[in-house]
Amino acid sequence: MASIPPDEPAENGHRNGNGPSPPPAKRARSALISAAEIRDEFAHHDPAVARVNNGSFGSCPASVLHEQARWQRLFLAQPDDFYFHGLQPGLRRSRAAVAALVNAGDVSEVSLVDNATTAAAIVLQHAAWSFAEGRFARGDAVLMLHYAYGAVKKSIQAYAARAGAAVVEVPLPFPVASPDAIVAEFRAALAVAKDGGRRVRLAVIDHITSMPSVVIPVKELVAICRQEGVDKVFVDAAHSIGQVPVDVRDIGADFYTSNLHKWFFCPPAVAFLHTRKGGPVASQLHHPVVSHEYGNGLPMESGWIGTRDYSAQIVVPEAVNFVNRFEGGIEGIRNRNHDKVIEMGRMLAEAWGTSLGSPPEMCGSMVMVGMPNCLGIESDDDAIRVRTMLRKDFKVEVPIYYNTRRLQEQETATHNNADPVTGYVRISHQIYNVKEDYERLRDAVNKLVADGFTSSILRPSDKQETLA
Repeated sequence: MASIPPDEPAENGHRNGNGPSPPPAKRARSALISAAEIRDEFAHHDPAVARVNNGSFGSCPASVLHEQARWQRLFLAQPDDFYFHGLQPGLRRSRAAVAALVNAGDVSEVSLVDNATTAAAIVLQHAAWSFAEGRFARGDAVLMLHYAYGAVKKSIQAYAARAGAAVVEVPLPFPVASPDAIVAEFRAALAVAKDGGRRVRLAVIDHITSMPSVVIPVKELVAICRQEGVDKVFVDAAHSIGQVPVDVRDIGADFYTSNLHKWFFCPPAVAFLHTRKGGPVASQLHHPVVSHEYGNGLPMESGWIGTRDYSAQIVVPEAVNFVNRFEGGIEGIRNRNHDKVIEMGRMLAEAWGTSLGSPPEMCGSMVMVGMPNCLGIESDDDAIRVRTMLRKDFKVEVPIYYNTRRLQEQETATHNNADPVTGYVRISHQIYNVKEDYERLRDAVNKLVADGFTSSILRPSDKQETLA
């Protein structure tokens, strides 16, 4: 687990002075956390809601929020002293904690940013400049997964495609039976990207896709990129820290990002971007928000983007202390979450007569569960409307995915002698969840089925659409 260094000189001459120092990180408690203490840590959650959607926004315990509030008060008490003497040492401690968590070669390889979307903008901005400045030829390719996160897809269009890149998608299968299916599709798409001698300048690979949620064999895909001459590999691992083991040196990507507020108990919003040390690209990356620190290296640029609340980025050591209160630390947490989410997923699938969208080994702390096909989810809008209804009418918070791969679904259903599944819930399991949360989801869907509900009931009429 991360070893937090004491206060020390920070980059760019921002050093500790004689003013008030930031509060030191608390030491991890020796006694393991109890069930009652877990309830107290998350007592600020709305008790009326069955929240089985940790994946979207994460969760932050009260002890970490308390530490964040101390940093906020420290800043507000004397902002000038905080900026000149407290901010950079605090950020450096957090960067050191991240470096230890992910086995980075050096703390200088780690930059703190708001979220994985910001990290993607940093990497793709550099790609756009490479096209604009002639280092990349117009028509060179950028490869991404079909199930890449929506904001990252749009960033690829906004930065790379607009600058002249040809964007090639990997059409991943879903439901998916094994990692081999993903590897096969990736190799095929890479061949398309390289067709006619075209250079593949950047591959954007998810570690865990968001919707549908599947753990991707990222190390193997990075190795394939190296074998096939792909210039750079960016791993978008927004969900990874706290769900799966992460060793950035073992994975071997040029850029790797993950949020710390989703599955590592930090407050929103904080993520890291790891950049391999030694390559020329590291010195060419810049934060999209240009500040006085421009040109002093990405860690420093990201550590000052103007007046804002940096407290979420400073409390990473407190989140480390929190996970160390659990047996096995973060490894123990993610193993228990995985086992529980698979158990709850199977319970739901059995109750609904469906199945999981991927085998357990391709799940972290989230799993896709097929919904009864009689619900008639036939579009993304249908999925959103049913999700909203579950929230408002049943107090259940869960994302719903509409599977557009209809032909494959029909073939799968025919093989299994069952109706095709078009809607999936993505359930999460975090330490605050209890079995009753999933039973409420189960019972809500069962009631809809018993009542003869179909999503078409929620669709606006032609008259309503005209008025809108």
